Amino acid sequence: MIRVPPGLADNPRHDPVWVDWIAGLPAVVGGLVDEWELTLDDGEPAHGICAIVVPVRAGGRAAVLKVGFPHLEAELEHLALRHWAGNGAVELLRADPHRSALLLERLDTEDLTGRWDLEACEVVGELYGRLHIPAPPQFRRLPDVLAPDLERLARLGTDAVPRRMVEQAISLGRSFAADRASAGTLIHTDLHYTNVLAAEREPWLAIDPKPLSGDPHYELAPMLWNRWDELAGQIRAGVRRRFDTLVDVAGLDEDRARAWVIVRMVLSAAAVAAHPPTPAGQDWLTICVAVAKAVGS
Repeated sequence: MIRVPPGLADNPRHDPVWVDWIAGLPAVVGGLVDEWELTLDDGEPAHGICAIVVPVRAGGRAAVLKVGFPHLEAELEHLALRHWAGNGAVELLRADPHRSALLLERLDTEDLTGRWDLEACEVVGELYGRLHIPAPPQFRRLPDVLAPDLERLARLGTDAVPRRMVEQAISLGRSFAADRASAGTLIHTDLHYTNVLAAEREPWLAIDPKPLSGDPHYELAPMLWNRWDELAGQIRAGVRRRFDTLVDVAGLDEDRARAWVIVRMVLSAAAVAAHPPTPAGQDWLTICVAVAKAVGS
């Protein structure tokens, strides 16, 4: 029986579904180890916000067993990995979508947080070109995901986000929703410094996609808001350097990429502004507005 890492078990989510999932997690992992004829390997289980990653061996090969909390964003993670087939992303060895279980090649623990941020942007920009392939029809379409968020944004009655910025995001977002180019490409949507790991067969590989059928220009925002503290005192210049590096390396259209960043950041800010204020929420609002202003100015 594996032990659930305290950092995962202590997730602030406390609804009954989460509690039941945590309680049953050791048995699920144990059952998968038996069914897939795996062997638990040395090393403690790692975890993210809503998944456990257990080092195992599969027929002598070093691998990891990832079991996640079922949620919509990760529902087709296995399918994205299968279509990438290890090209720019971690290799999928086996999957059980009903139990949100993936058997993956084992990568190193080093990610891009220790690299110069512009070097990391170059790595990610190159990965975009490999991951952005035609999307199979099973994936949710970005315009369909966008539509209800835009409607909520139009009804937003708050001064937390500048009105001019809200109106700009609504206009851009509606244009994107009607644009055929806003869907059709398989996109990761959450590619940033900790979702790229070093590996033996390639220098860097992407992990943990939240895939959609979308627009490659939608991808940039997570690389701009992560490692935020490093930009203190030079927010506009630092965000623009990251943005320009990603656009240049990936060969993206600058104006389209800028517009998607604005839409994405304003929608994220609005989602927080719709709830009672908290210190963490206020910090996030500040980041969202600052990123949108930096790329839009």
